[in-house]
Amino acid sequence: MKKNVYLLIFIALLFGLALWQIVPFEKKLLGPNGLTLGLDLRGGSQLLYRADLSKKDPDTSDEVALSAVVEKIQRRVNEYGAAEPVIQRMGVDRILVQLPGEKDINRAISLIGETGQLYFVEQKLDENGEPELDEEGNWVFSDEPAKAENEDGKLKALTGEYLKRAYQDIDPYKGAVVVIEWTSEGAYLFEKITEANLYKPLAIVIDKEIISKPIVQSIISAGTPGRIEGNFTIDEAKNLTIQLNSGALDVPLELIDQRDVDASLGADSIKKSVLAAEIGLILLLLFMILYYRLPGLIACLSLLIYGVILAAIFKIFSANLTLTLPGIAAAILSLGMAVDANVLIFERMKEELRAGRSLGLAVETGFNRAWTAIRDSNITTFIACIVLFWLGGTFGAFMVRGFALTLFVGVALSMFTAIVITRTFLRFIVRSRLFIDIKAYGVEK
Repeated sequence: MKKNVYLLIFIALLFGLALWQIVPFEKKLLGPNGLTLGLDLRGGSQLLYRADLSKKDPDTSDEVALSAVVEKIQRRVNEYGAAEPVIQRMGVDRILVQLPGEKDINRAISLIGETGQLYFVEQKLDENGEPELDEEGNWVFSDEPAKAENEDGKLKALTGEYLKRAYQDIDPYKGAVVVIEWTSEGAYLFEKITEANLYKPLAIVIDKEIISKPIVQSIISAGTPGRIEGNFTIDEAKNLTIQLNSGALDVPLELIDQRDVDASLGADSIKKSVLAAEIGLILLLLFMILYYRLPGLIACLSLLIYGVILAAIFKIFSANLTLTLPGIAAAILSLGMAVDANVLIFERMKEELRAGRSLGLAVETGFNRAWTAIRDSNITTFIACIVLFWLGGTFGAFMVRGFALTLFVGVALSMFTAIVITRTFLRFIVRSRLFIDIKAYGVEK
């Protein structure tokens, strides 16, 4: 009896903590402040890239190169400020990027796909030392990065490799600018390059595109930050800062699929899913109470605890458990499987009561004999979930992965509620002798 009391206290504490997690009064259960909603429910942008691994560093494995690209995309997206992004590898060379709530898909594409390579190029001079001009009378610049001797006398190009950090700033006269700080070697090279190009234009190149052609007005000594000016908007300066800080991508990316999911579709899906769940739950509760009576009522209480704990798990592990429409379907399916376990137990228990067993013995025997069937059926479900999760990752079917993961968690929790919670409640009622008439347990004398 003492063990049963301890279990009741544990269940009460677990339920209270789970309830506290999902029902903070100032937040909603569903939505950006509650459970993490997937792209199909919240709306937003989805991008699928193929990495050109043939152009990676030969000394780097495919695995390392692709992992580095995913990490840099993750860093860019995090600095970009997208809420609850999903960046994951799909198969051998594909990367899926989901940005829930992001409406400007073109801005997301430019941020993620561009490499962020920074270097400077010098003005071309003709045989007489005069600036070369193109057909439209514009300055012509070299195709090679500007170089200078470092402190060891070696000729080095000043590129983003020497970038220490970049940050956005506002110039009262020129608007948004990007300030760049170099490493000690980069600052030395920058000083030498500005010295060699004093009073000459020095073009700033990002991803092979000249974005600014400032004239060097003075030698920028080592330790003095440089500035990139290009008539930027605040958003453009922010994106450039993110690209520079995250560094160049290790391999080129090709955008092979893009989707813009309407948030209204997600809201409608949530509404219909919740309505379907409510109808199914009401019918389920009525059946359990009318057919199994007291055990059915206990099963309904266990299912309530199950639902609260499952929602709390989604809330706590929101980084890995994003709620999608297939995920909702998996949660409802696992709820039905939780009821199925209770049905097996109660039918076994009724058989023991009809055979003349005492109430306490019938409860224990019913659980013990139903356990093997519950265990074996759930193990087969776990195996199916693992296979679905693996296949979803291999073929890029992220919704299949969400369904498999949610079903796995839900079934595991359903086993706990059926074997521990329902059993503890029944033991407490039987041993307290609150209901001793077997009619209360769905058995006629």
